[in-house]
Amino acid sequence: MGRCCFYTVGTLSLLLLVTSVTLLVARVFQKAVEQTIQKNIVLKNGTDTFDSWEKPPLPVYTQFYFFNVTNPEEILQGETPQVTEVGPYTYRELRDKANIQFGDNGTTISAVSNKAYVFERELSIGDPKADLIRTLNIPVVTAMEWAQNRFLRGIIEAMMKAYEQKMFVTHTVHDLLWGYKDELLSLISVFKPDISPYFGLFYGKNGTNDGDYVFLTGEDSYLNFTKIVEWNGKKSLSWWGTEKCNMINGTNGDSFHPLITKDEILYVFPSDFCRSVFLTFSGFENIQGLPAYRYKVPAEILANTSDNAGFCIPEGNCLGSGVLNISICKNGAPIIMSFPHFYQADEKFVSAIAGMHPNEENDETFVDINPLTGIILRAAKKFQVNVYVRKFDDFVETGNMRTLVFPVMYLNESIVIDKESAERLKSVMNNAMIITNIPYVIMALGVLFGIIFTGLACRGQGAMDEGTADERAPLIRT
Repeated sequence: MGRCCFYTVGTLSLLLLVTSVTLLVARVFQKAVEQTIQKNIVLKNGTDTFDSWEKPPLPVYTQFYFFNVTNPEEILQGETPQVTEVGPYTYRELRDKANIQFGDNGTTISAVSNKAYVFERELSIGDPKADLIRTLNIPVVTAMEWAQNRFLRGIIEAMMKAYEQKMFVTHTVHDLLWGYKDELLSLISVFKPDISPYFGLFYGKNGTNDGDYVFLTGEDSYLNFTKIVEWNGKKSLSWWGTEKCNMINGTNGDSFHPLITKDEILYVFPSDFCRSVFLTFSGFENIQGLPAYRYKVPAEILANTSDNAGFCIPEGNCLGSGVLNISICKNGAPIIMSFPHFYQADEKFVSAIAGMHPNEENDETFVDINPLTGIILRAAKKFQVNVYVRKFDDFVETGNMRTLVFPVMYLNESIVIDKESAERLKSVMNNAMIITNIPYVIMALGVLFGIIFTGLACRGQGAMDEGTADERAPLIRT
């Protein structure tokens, strides 16, 4: 009986160890968890995934920072502009999807992404309706660029003189953001009805959407979850100089596919940037006890390289690394995008403006993603709005000012998972961990039985060595 028990324990230990190693090598339970996640992370009506996509539960805040000009007269005489940063003015973003329609056997879904902004006084430095900012007169600078068109030149020159337009103006934060009726634009709109008489950096973006999207639901492949197929009826852009630069890649940045690996490159199409960008893995993070991969927008995105030559409009007219001329998609307005304080840009842009202090911690754009589910745990999208200004001989308003990429304001659109959502996700993670750790439990049992087997073996060997008194007696007695 004892010998039978001995061999049973040994055999069971061996079987458990072999089974556990086989399960680990074949990734049986890991694959089971991954297949379950792939099946559940799909946009289907009535599911939690769909509900979270339609009405994102996490709070999103946008902080606006303005650069107040302190030496306008000296700038017109050719001196270095001096600016002071004013902010933040914080707004809570209210987001939801509307006009939702499924198509192509559930593999695609069309929708618009609505956004509304609600001012958060306790998170802001002051009152946007009362606080004044002196900045570039962007409608005037834009009109000067339009005046390079012979049809508009005479009209704009006459208007500028008649209304004594200045290069710098003072407006409230609210007006600069959400719009005011501009004198010059009102007159130009008479001749060009497609020009709005109102100007604001975010004019027309409060309570509206950025266009019609068609997304993939992830039904055909989890890798395609919420990937953009079309934007405003187009599968690609038409602004830039190469097919590659015109590609609409990835998601809109609100969500990512599950089962992310750190070797991946993630693509995002932020419509306000007028192009697709990519993010690369930079490290591991932990947010409220949840593991995350951090992805950042690398310097290569706005680098002055051959890969980005198609973004130089007109062809060959590259301003330098760290800035992007998007006037082609802003109705000719000389808008230049960059990261805050010209972070990752050429030193010439930083040194040209007194008051720029770029640093990685405050100015980088990043997203922290839970790799198992693809859920965003924390993110910060940061970019700066600048205006390209130069001296025009035909316009005395420009004085002797230098050619500059002039900063106007920057924003930080951020999100952090709340405690309630984090607890729900932890529950999912714990369940997945229990399942994927089953082979290790089997292995532990195998080791345990192995220890018992070894103990029994040693004990049996000891008993065999000792024997009974008769067994120890010599074979031949005298």
